[in-house]
Amino acid sequence: MAEVQDQFEIKFRLTDGSDIGPKSFPAAASVATLKESILSQWPKEKENGPRTVKDVKIISAGRILENSRTLGECRSPLCDVPGGVTTMHVLVQAPPMDKGKKLSKGRKQNKCGCFIL
Repeated sequence: MAEVQDQFEIKFRLTDGSDIGPKSFPAAASVATLKESILSQWPKEKENGPRTVKDVKIISAGRILENSRTLGECRSPLCDVPGGVTTMHVLVQAPPMDKGKKLSKGRKQNKCGCFIL
């Protein structure tokens, strides 16, 4: 019978190809805990970094992980090798722009118009 893993070595791959980690997490850690760890370790020199946990999406084995689930619940027998490092992909979701806010001076607002003659 397969032995249940207590710890996971995880490295987070950012969209530019750089990595955060690897770092060890217990199987009982929630996905929200992983996202908090990403926020605290996010490279300061990178632009457009996440501001909150809601701005971060983690993908593992082709699935977007839910905040309320634990690592033990999300593990994939095909991807998680005992004693190996698991790579999870990190996406940063841009915060939605408020409709009430005006665009900054340098940006033009796209407008189109139709004329019927």
